[in-house]
Amino acid sequence: MSPSTQRGAAPIYVGMTLLLSAVFAAAVLYGSMSIPLSSLVAVAQDALGMDPSTDVNQGHQYIIVHLRLPRALFAVLIGAAISVAGAMMQGLFRNPLADPGLLGVSSGAALGAACVIVLGFSIPAVPALTLPLAAFVGGVIATVVVMQLSLRGGKASVANMLLAGIAINAVCGAGTGLLVYISDDEQLRSLTFWTMGSVGGASWANLPYVCAFAFGPALVALPLGRSINALLLGEAEAHLLGVNVERLKFLIIFMVCIMIGTSVALTGMIGFVGLVVPHLCRLILGADNRRVIVGSMLLGATLLLGADLVSRTIVSPAELPIGIVTSIIGGPFFLSLLYRSRQRGIF
Repeated sequence: MSPSTQRGAAPIYVGMTLLLSAVFAAAVLYGSMSIPLSSLVAVAQDALGMDPSTDVNQGHQYIIVHLRLPRALFAVLIGAAISVAGAMMQGLFRNPLADPGLLGVSSGAALGAACVIVLGFSIPAVPALTLPLAAFVGGVIATVVVMQLSLRGGKASVANMLLAGIAINAVCGAGTGLLVYISDDEQLRSLTFWTMGSVGGASWANLPYVCAFAFGPALVALPLGRSINALLLGEAEAHLLGVNVERLKFLIIFMVCIMIGTSVALTGMIGFVGLVVPHLCRLILGADNRRVIVGSMLLGATLLLGADLVSRTIVSPAELPIGIVTSIIGGPFFLSLLYRSRQRGIF
């Protein structure tokens, strides 16, 4: 990103970072039991080896360190990954309505999870990892099939990719529907809640996987903004500008598959984040994908973290599935964006 571009976007990045920091603090402090700010400061001082300004409440310390802090970090990383994946997909398809689910990775992951829940598959060595691994593998297989169907003369056709993605989504949806039909009440309940999404499974143990397979590719995407900008001009024009178009397309698809596959495997289905956040970033930062990717990372993390905070507090002590919250927020907001775009004659 050029220095002038950095300077122009820097105040917006600072504002987004401050907003993320405020929501992060709220996510740690509030829930079914509110924790005073003084306890958070005391726990932070104790963790840093400093003398706490007040006595450390052991109950508050346990809630912060073992429950809310890993959950907040989990939501930040997943939200950033989903949003960056959405920004890359919209750049690849040259369409602001594109969604990471177009590749079939989400529906494939749902089918993999449904197979485990309904058919009772289990990996003997690591039974706790059976569900996320099956969901991840299902998403990868669906994406590979879409890629194979989109190849024409050794090159990936974006139009064929879109059609193949629609077909694979339909097939995986039918398979999941069949498994729902034959499931019993307990299995149906488990599958339903999984498809609604949740970051309740967050822990320090699975954060390294999220960092490596969800947030890692999002960081790798940062230097791709310039090439995606060239791709928006058309594949022939991007090639003339020195972009290896085929390699770029395969790299985007591979990264989106890994990010979304990991996210869906660990959190279930979370809708609208990858669709709304990049679109909103384009309204705030402009069409430059170098800015959009960075903005999507910050704003996506804030949105999912805020949605998780709402899901934990609005029906406390119970928890509302986070996918419902993101849909309630994202659906009307995106409809308003579409309406404004139509008024301006964009669509």
